[in-house]
Amino acid sequence: MNNRSETIRNILVPIIAVILGFILGGIIMAAFGYDPLQGYSQMFKTVFINPQTQQINPRNIGEIFVTAGPLIFTALGFSIANSAGFFNIGLSGQALCGWIASVWVALSLPDTPKPLAVTVALVAGALAGALAGAIPGILRAFFGTSEVIVTIMMNYILLYLTSHMVNDVMPEKFISNKGVTNLVGQNAMLQTDFLRSISNNSRLNIGFFLALLFLVLVWFMMKKTTLGYEIRSVGLNPDASEYAGMSSKRTIIVSMVISGLLAGLGGVVYGLGTFQNFVAQHASLSIGFDGMAVSLLGGGGSIGILLSSLLFSVLKLGGAGMQMVNIPSELVDVDIAIIIFFVGISFVIRYLLAKFFGGKKEVAIVEEIETKPSEQDQEGGVL
Repeated sequence: MNNRSETIRNILVPIIAVILGFILGGIIMAAFGYDPLQGYSQMFKTVFINPQTQQINPRNIGEIFVTAGPLIFTALGFSIANSAGFFNIGLSGQALCGWIASVWVALSLPDTPKPLAVTVALVAGALAGALAGAIPGILRAFFGTSEVIVTIMMNYILLYLTSHMVNDVMPEKFISNKGVTNLVGQNAMLQTDFLRSISNNSRLNIGFFLALLFLVLVWFMMKKTTLGYEIRSVGLNPDASEYAGMSSKRTIIVSMVISGLLAGLGGVVYGLGTFQNFVAQHASLSIGFDGMAVSLLGGGGSIGILLSSLLFSVLKLGGAGMQMVNIPSELVDVDIAIIIFFVGISFVIRYLLAKFFGGKKEVAIVEEIETKPSEQDQEGGVL
């Protein structure tokens, strides 16, 4: 299988998964007595069309980028850990740490010039997320603890810890109501007058552009630096990496720290860009789990993550509009779940593409590629 055909398949797999998700989602709508064409039509009209002027709606388009910003950061965080061979399911808790840390710092610097206040808040949120990511990384590296179990449990620990902090630890002058902080000052907001003016007063903020910057930085790190090579090598074969002189323990910890740092930045953008305050949560942040889905759909690549985050944003925002035609918006979540399901069984899609558009040789290569991970697992490889 040449590189060109493999690249085409890598592009086609998520596209086919999305199409199949929409088709099966439509079938489910029809099974419950709803008109899928009307539902999907209303979804996209809600996102792109102003119902009063019947023209492009710049406010809703701005909100697409608002929703996509945090998802890009959490998706990048998941991608880094996944490249090292780990499933970081603690993105929600790590983003929550970044959110509360950035707001706390921003409220503590009410008179600081904006460039400095924003920078310090970003650094504080990133460090908080990195610390939350370091804990499961250290436990995995030195004690062989499952990062899946640790990160799941830490989501709950961090959820209740942040609630305790906003209710009982933060200075009273920072609190407006129980579990809710004051809004941060204009000097620490990621929103700007210029971005509001070009998007019809949407919440569009510089967080999305920071996310674009980190898409490039992460791509460069993973493809062009020694650290990125080590992370990918440890993910493929930690024993061979050790034999080659790499420290798998150090790489495990570093990859989880970077993963947590990126998730923390997602929390910063979520807090200072979207809401401008912190609110105690009663459940894990959706941007953590949605970020995992975005990364999987995008294949872990920067361009794929960008496109997937925009698609998820359209689905999330347009789902509410489906209620206007009496279709429950929860069916959008069903569509998203189905899309991820087809991504999860991408082997089937790859196999069928090779079967009908390739040849016996390409089918054999696909089968070999897909069976290698299971063989490695049986030999003690990292999942």
